[in-house]
Amino acid sequence: MAKTRREIKENLNQVDAVIEIRDARIPRSSSNPEVDDLCGLKPRIILLNKADLAESRITDTWIKHLTKSNVKALACNSITGAGLKSIKPMLNELLAEKHGRKSAKGIVNIVDRVMVIGIPNVGKSSFINKMAKNATAKTGDKPGVTRSRQWIKTKSGIDLMDTPGILWPKLESDETQLNLAFTGAIKDEIMDIEELSIKLVDLLAKNYPERLMARYKLDNLSEDPVENLDMIGKKRGAVISGGRMDYNRLAVLMLDELRGGKLGPLSLEKPETEPVEE
Repeated sequence: MAKTRREIKENLNQVDAVIEIRDARIPRSSSNPEVDDLCGLKPRIILLNKADLAESRITDTWIKHLTKSNVKALACNSITGAGLKSIKPMLNELLAEKHGRKSAKGIVNIVDRVMVIGIPNVGKSSFINKMAKNATAKTGDKPGVTRSRQWIKTKSGIDLMDTPGILWPKLESDETQLNLAFTGAIKDEIMDIEELSIKLVDLLAKNYPERLMARYKLDNLSEDPVENLDMIGKKRGAVISGGRMDYNRLAVLMLDELRGGKLGPLSLEKPETEPVEE
């Protein structure tokens, strides 16, 4: 990660702007807190990717919250391409002065050179592939697929510099760690996914109780997240010999369904500090 930070800083002078990709469900947790300092005043577009998995009204609030004089925010889906056509107009607006200087020199076909950054598993490679309309960058559902810098040309007048996913040495809070783990930015192999599933059920029971009950056909919810997890396990056939619950299987199921959008659009963070409510 230290090497990636150095590469980003050293290569910023080679690009006109930065595209930072975040997860629309967790716009705060999916942003490396060092990005603001690394990018400085460099024009930046923040893509709130996987917007179909988040609540649109909350994503709209995030867009207003993140937009500044040199920063614009945009909801998108890098798989379907929704929202991506707005990137070039946004770059034109952010780089209007630089484009004007180039036009004055007689340059007609202006190509913007843009660095793409983001933490692991926010959809960076899928975004680049969609922009390039071919499988140029490696993709995968595990964090850390992109390993080194590469340039990718697109047909929209944008050259993209890919970079490895950049996490940070120390997570700011338990909430950040949980949000990253819920959405798959932290590898499941290094997490206690059974404990994680308990935290997830607790979060959903507090913020999306009706959604949780409807998905798993529960008649009611307990204040104890383990009891709720047990009820879900019984509904999903996770009971093994001796009447014991297969919590590992249940944890995998819960996390897969959250990440796959099976519980509907969920926003786990808002710009304000109060918890999300149904």
